[in-house]
Amino acid sequence: MPSRLEITLKPDLFDAEGAAICRKANDYFGLDLESVRTVSILTIDIELTPDQLELIRTEIFTNPVTQVSAYQPLAIDFDWILWVGFRPGVRDNPGSTAAEAVEDLLRIRLKPHEAIYTSKRYCLKGGNLSFEDADRIARELLANDLIQQWKVFSSADWDPETGVGTIIPKVRLDHQPTVTVIPIDSDETLMRVSKERGLALNPNDIPTIRAYFRREDVLAQRQALGLSAPTDVELEYISQARSDHCNHNTFKGLFHYRDLATGETWDVDNLFATCIEAPTVAIQKQKPWVVSVLWDNAGVGRFNDDYYYVITGETHNSPSNMEAYGGAITGIVGVYRDPMGTGKGSKLIMGMYGYCVGPRDYQGKLKPHLHPKRLLDGIIEGVRDGGNKSGIPTPYGQVWFDEGYLGKCLVFVTAIGLMPSQVKGEPAHEKATSPGDLIVMCGGRVGKDGIHGVTAASESFSAHTPAGHVQIGDPYTQKKMHDFLLEARDQGLIAFITDNGGGGLSSSIGESARFSNGCVVELEKVPLKYEGLNQWEIWISESQERMTVAIKPEHWEQFAALSEKHAVESTVIGRYTDSGKLHITYEGKTCAYVDIDFLTSEFPQWTFEAEWTPPEMRGLFEPVLGEPEEGSGLLLEILSRPNICSKAWIIRQYDHEVQGTSVIKPLVGKDRDVNSDAVVIRPVLKSQEGLAAAQALLPTYSRIDTYHMVACTIDEAVRRVMAVGGDPDRIGGVDNFCWPNIQYDPVDNPDGKYKAAQLVRANRALKDVCTAYAIPLLSGKDSMYIDGHLRGRYGETHKVSALPTLQFSCTSVIADITRCVTMDCKFAGDLVYVLGETRNELGASEYYEHFGYVGLHVPKLQPETSMKLYRALSRAIQEELVASCHGIYRGGLGVHLALVAMAGGLGMNIDLSLVPRVEAEQDHVILYSETPGRFIVTIDPKHRLAFEALFDTLPHACVGMVSSAPDLVINGVAGKPVIRVPVPKLKAAWKRPFGGLI
Repeated sequence: MPSRLEITLKPDLFDAEGAAICRKANDYFGLDLESVRTVSILTIDIELTPDQLELIRTEIFTNPVTQVSAYQPLAIDFDWILWVGFRPGVRDNPGSTAAEAVEDLLRIRLKPHEAIYTSKRYCLKGGNLSFEDADRIARELLANDLIQQWKVFSSADWDPETGVGTIIPKVRLDHQPTVTVIPIDSDETLMRVSKERGLALNPNDIPTIRAYFRREDVLAQRQALGLSAPTDVELEYISQARSDHCNHNTFKGLFHYRDLATGETWDVDNLFATCIEAPTVAIQKQKPWVVSVLWDNAGVGRFNDDYYYVITGETHNSPSNMEAYGGAITGIVGVYRDPMGTGKGSKLIMGMYGYCVGPRDYQGKLKPHLHPKRLLDGIIEGVRDGGNKSGIPTPYGQVWFDEGYLGKCLVFVTAIGLMPSQVKGEPAHEKATSPGDLIVMCGGRVGKDGIHGVTAASESFSAHTPAGHVQIGDPYTQKKMHDFLLEARDQGLIAFITDNGGGGLSSSIGESARFSNGCVVELEKVPLKYEGLNQWEIWISESQERMTVAIKPEHWEQFAALSEKHAVESTVIGRYTDSGKLHITYEGKTCAYVDIDFLTSEFPQWTFEAEWTPPEMRGLFEPVLGEPEEGSGLLLEILSRPNICSKAWIIRQYDHEVQGTSVIKPLVGKDRDVNSDAVVIRPVLKSQEGLAAAQALLPTYSRIDTYHMVACTIDEAVRRVMAVGGDPDRIGGVDNFCWPNIQYDPVDNPDGKYKAAQLVRANRALKDVCTAYAIPLLSGKDSMYIDGHLRGRYGETHKVSALPTLQFSCTSVIADITRCVTMDCKFAGDLVYVLGETRNELGASEYYEHFGYVGLHVPKLQPETSMKLYRALSRAIQEELVASCHGIYRGGLGVHLALVAMAGGLGMNIDLSLVPRVEAEQDHVILYSETPGRFIVTIDPKHRLAFEALFDTLPHACVGMVSSAPDLVINGVAGKPVIRVPVPKLKAAWKRPFGGLI
């Protein structure tokens, strides 16, 4: 009979989790709770003796110093009890870890039906709390209906003997696995099947699919194996492989572009090939440090002669929009598997993040699936657990708030790994499958979780989006698999490796089989979490923590023994062939038989009409604003804006010191509380070389022109790594596009042509700037359909398309980490320089947004001049002439002078009349323009001549001095003070919005 163990803190100890719930209940709903005590529940569905139960209670699950526990309900005072547990089939990470601990202590192996299930009991005290209040706390704060269930008990309802009862969320599928044949008698029939099954097939692909399965040669081959019309396994495979998420059909499409102002037209054939691949291949020829790009799970750059670094970026928007924690943790552990599956595998050394959500305090008329406050909290926690519990530092990230992200949030996750340049005398970045290699699945088992993840990511979010594509990542299982695979790599046992991400086995085997030109897969051999899955579900499930590995038959025994040593499950599920076919069987019967090259050679190119409407024709205008009379008060307000203010409450949740490689940390300065431009790590501790990394987001510029949005975003990421000492010749980039639906429909997507033109312009900027800066795109990702349909207060629906967004990530190898610099001013008496020209470019700026305007004069990059300036700055840093360096980013010069002063804990005296500028004579323009290509630098006066000599022909000027007096004093062009604020007051304003969340 199952046993239920309850564990809680001793009554005299502070319950931090409970206190956080009290705070959130007040913050979210205005409910005042006296207290919340949390109780962890383990439902142990294992055949154990009373002595064994007592042993695991005392030796594993209870800390005798801080906790009490019992196999009966613990007596805790309450007004209401909320019980929250997982639904059947949802990954229970703590339960799995608990079961493993029991096996280790008792030296037993659990039977297939045995498990431990975790849940929680929350004991709420609050005299005025109603049932509706308690249920709301459970429903909107503690649980998500997609993956969790809950119960509410009043003090009158509660039975102190039985408690919540014995609840076992075990999956029971009374179902015999079945392969279904799909009729394809007409395009309409197949389109109907696509909608019914959630396949998201493009209408243009349907004739090609039907034609293939009706070809005489294909029919003859299939009939010999007992097949006729396509099976559900085959159609699910095709829909996965042809999804925009996996095949990037939009970026490979043909765009007919037209400028509505000039009438100019041209065709763009394949944005990926022309704007990403072509410039990167050309740059790669000039950059011998670029090792591998644009074909593997991640890009590879040379760190030094002995090691390569590996980088990639991903998004996990749709799942996070539905279940924030699960979507985010799955996103981060999922992107971690990309470096693990690059080349022959790499060690994970760093993660980064970027979140775009609605305003945290949103109180508007639309009703998002999850309120931005709860959504962001869940995303933060998911990425936190994915990194912290995997032993991977997460030192860098960014957050952007905008109502455009109410319909679908964006969750960017980036992973960086390290691999040796050679493994057993072979290049570590090279891999291939060969006929006869064994197909091995390693890691977790397969369940219903994650089904239709890639197709859901290829559609807009709506009430019909299936919940099954939400998964819960398990960092503990993945950490074990990570360590096991690195050891297998070093022993030369891995011929090919890739992750089971989007599309699961369908993607990993379907793509890896192209190297050998065929495969045979025996689906009944795939380890399952529970019985009853259909064959197509096994094939496309995105259950997490799985890798597909190609092993030579002679290496299998050694590989299997190593797998057992690390307690990682590895199973041979087929073999690679050279048959030219993807052949899938189940218990000896064929359920899929498709040409390997069918998906890459026979489908039509997607086409798009792209019409550019310039901002003037869209009714945008440049506002007429005079000089503010209260300049100090205005600066304090700008510093408190959500996209400017401190995000330390997020940063401090992420472990950036694990692995012990940090050089420049995410928060720097006298009090270590101001954001660094970039981070620097030292991945090889015996070397003085470092790796700088940073990211940038500027989506609001899209409101004017996506060309300049992309150009400025790339430039900001570059400046961030340059500011800490990056090498302009060693910068690598990762482009991560998130775009609303661009397929024109007069009813459902009437602005599709405009959004398509925005995408074309964005990619032109990507090509232009990366070519000018000689930045190879090591990796990248595109996530389309960032649209949502939200209900309004009358029940009507509203389509909300997110801002066209690019997150750009930059890396740079640093030859000597002792030359790195931080952004905080160091000494009173140091000179303050502004590098680069300021222009009248307030369009879509934080300043205009503060007053409710968009404007026209969007910041524009001058790449040729900028790169010359960056090279001069790099030389100044290497010659140790620079005390501090900080880029001028969102918010403009005034904001970033304040940040430099705040970080150093010193004052500054600044003269705006000395700032290098072009057509920018008003003080507020100089202070808040967001012109790219600029820095604030402080230097020791003794270095003045040497420093200025490096910038002889470049825009630069000494604009003031660091002061021991703790005030930021800025004099305007006319010589009169326009800002005078104590630095502590600046910092208080900057920290105020989210300061209470730390």
